[in-house]
Amino acid sequence: MTAAPDKLSAAAWKVIAVVTLAPFMTLLDATIVSVSLSSIKDSLHSSISLSQWIISGYLLALALMLPLNAWLVDRLGAKRLYLVCFSSFTAASGLCGIAATMPQLIAARVAQGIAGGLLAPLTQLMFARVAGRQMARVAGYAAVPILFAPLLGPLLAGVIVQRLSWPWLFFVNLPVGAVAIALAARLLPRDEPAARRHPFDLPGFLLICPGLACLLYALEKAARREPGAWALLPGFALCALFVWHAAKKKEQALIDIELFRIRAFSYATATQFLANGILYAGQFLIPLYLTLGCRLSASQAGWVLGSMGLGMLCVYPFMGWLTDTCGCRAVVSGGVLLNLLGTLPFLWMAAHRFSTPLAIISLMIRGLGQGATGLPSIAAAYAAVPRSQLGLATMTVNIIQRLGGPIVTTLIAIAVSFSVGAAPAAEPAFVPPFAALTLVQLLVIGTAARLPLRIHPETAT
Repeated sequence: MTAAPDKLSAAAWKVIAVVTLAPFMTLLDATIVSVSLSSIKDSLHSSISLSQWIISGYLLALALMLPLNAWLVDRLGAKRLYLVCFSSFTAASGLCGIAATMPQLIAARVAQGIAGGLLAPLTQLMFARVAGRQMARVAGYAAVPILFAPLLGPLLAGVIVQRLSWPWLFFVNLPVGAVAIALAARLLPRDEPAARRHPFDLPGFLLICPGLACLLYALEKAARREPGAWALLPGFALCALFVWHAAKKKEQALIDIELFRIRAFSYATATQFLANGILYAGQFLIPLYLTLGCRLSASQAGWVLGSMGLGMLCVYPFMGWLTDTCGCRAVVSGGVLLNLLGTLPFLWMAAHRFSTPLAIISLMIRGLGQGATGLPSIAAAYAAVPRSQLGLATMTVNIIQRLGGPIVTTLIAIAVSFSVGAAPAAEPAFVPPFAALTLVQLLVIGTAARLPLRIHPETAT
């Protein structure tokens, strides 16, 4: 499919519009469950620590499926893989809706995450194929509807839980998914034969997936002093074997750990890991605080939580200008500080009393900070490595970034289960989890302060 150098064809814009539905739906699904976690937990008679796997399992699957993308595209083709993944994501949504127990729901969410983890890089590939040199402009336009997902997710979840029931959080994906699949089958361009096939690090994949799953499962069980803490040993062993394997294979490994010898890359990747963890841990903790601690309805909590998405939407379009004007370190450090300033009022409210106006303002500030953290730190990571290693750096950053969500969320869930599980679900019980989240944010300040002052144009991509 070709177009004039300065103008994309109507067919190309149709492809872009259809493909944008995938990241919109996966991001909406990641946020929509947070508001309803309390309702789902009560309906399925589950604990908070087990229920958090609805979020952590989904996020972990999103992260660990990323390395499979290039290998599967070579063998199935981008269009066929996109249709398979979108169909699987939609079918898994139906399985989530009919789940009768918490383990069934978690398993269905993991299936959703597996499909969703492959859809995100496929979206970028489709954009690149039809946009060519206009990729930056297309990505900017496509980001606008995608950024509405964190704003609409809490509002939609509140309405659905109040008017219908929690299974409809997932059933709403079915008609949207069916339409999107039909449009994709009709409008996406045919696949061309792969010029070369990408190798896949199967041993590394088989080490890191069960290793991380065992670690997170064992941490949660050990915190509650329940059987299952034994999984720490195989978890550590598998992760250690993965590090040894990656050091041996170097650029052929799933994660090229040699890249972490570059200081700027290490600090930028650590910032991404922690910032993504803070985002999803907050999406787990704050809705629980609003619904369990403050006794807000799901609809009321949704309206409060929507302000964070509004904050992200306000700052995102100006990130390029801000980074060019103020420099990478200043923008990311300012974003991290704003995120911290948006979280501290929740620590105060948990210890004293809840205030709706303060919560809305704080979440908007938190959204502004979150929006200002991501893009400049990613750009700093890419600019720190030689162009010949950019592909490996992209894969490494994306995997490490996505792992921050399930890991930090699990740690915050442990704090919630200790405090809320040992006391009535009142506001003071949420002081320790918010204190733990604040400590993680202090760590991000340390990594952001070590980013390069500016991203030099001759090295950035």
